[in-house]
Amino acid sequence: MKKLVLVSLGVLVMLFTFCQSQPKQTEVLHSEQFNAGKFHNKKQFENMGLADLPAYIHRYFSEKRVDISPEKPIPVQQITQQVLATLPENSFTLFRLGHSSFLIKVKQAYWLIDPVFSERASPFSFMGPKRFHETPIDIEALPDIEGVIISHNHYDHLDKAAIKALNGKVGKYVVPLALGNDLRDWGVAADNIIELDWWQSAQVGELSLTSTPAQHFSGRGLSDGNKTLWSSWVIKNQDNSLFYSGDSGYFDGFAEIGKQYGPFDLTIIETGAYDKDWPDVHMTPEQSLQAHLDVRGGKMLPAHNGTFDLAFHPWHEPFERIVDLAKQFQVDIITPIVGEPIDIKENNSRVAWWRGLN
Repeated sequence: MKKLVLVSLGVLVMLFTFCQSQPKQTEVLHSEQFNAGKFHNKKQFENMGLADLPAYIHRYFSEKRVDISPEKPIPVQQITQQVLATLPENSFTLFRLGHSSFLIKVKQAYWLIDPVFSERASPFSFMGPKRFHETPIDIEALPDIEGVIISHNHYDHLDKAAIKALNGKVGKYVVPLALGNDLRDWGVAADNIIELDWWQSAQVGELSLTSTPAQHFSGRGLSDGNKTLWSSWVIKNQDNSLFYSGDSGYFDGFAEIGKQYGPFDLTIIETGAYDKDWPDVHMTPEQSLQAHLDVRGGKMLPAHNGTFDLAFHPWHEPFERIVDLAKQFQVDIITPIVGEPIDIKENNSRVAWWRGLN
């Protein structure tokens, strides 16, 4: 009985990031996306809610699942001070830290995207999706960080413990509208936070950062659904261009982003945690590849996979499907080992490291 209760609580944790409730009163924000106390997608659709909980729990216990997690250790390359010191001075290099977290070096400055270092993507330390692998570098070992880019406030993208640990090491946090409220509550100085609406831009050091649309939602509990905005990001300097999708269902906004800001040297596109029960807020691999084409991407790096169990599909399925699709459509796809340095313009890793782990 105890195990059943714990599993049921675990299901509730998973639903924390899918359930929405009536928001409390909030200040009016001057944004086309903000109305009646919360943010909205351009397309209206029904998202999962508490009324769907019984059916979800039934599916959770009754549906047969295979390869929920890897049986053998996922390969990880440690990011050491020596590795960082040997990077070319003028390069645009990124390291995948796991899931949708990245460390980027732009010339002499370092950036983080959606840094999640905690063991679980959950409001609790003892339950919820647990990491398949360690991060390739600890927060204490990170160099000073010029900026942190956040796509939205779900637990697998916004890690409260990491934000607190990073405080004092980071120059600027560039986030979607209203997400700064969370950061200020966690001790980040207001002057260090830049909040952007869709299509707004900011220049921080070498980088031009533009918040672009995504089709998703936000919330860290049962009372704050869509109280903060969610974004994809255009990240550019004079010589390089990167698109990061954040979390998103497939929508016509990708084509508009490509029209205004493409082409991109590299796209980091969500490719994982898709399911028939939430088709509007996450993409299938087929849709992920189309999003890459829509934004006019060069190389594609599939993210949002390989670190947490967040859906019903096998943990390795997103990799296999997207690699097969890339061959069919002649898309240059890269699949770096966690911690491997990737130069945004150079020939990169295509090793199928996930094979043979189950």
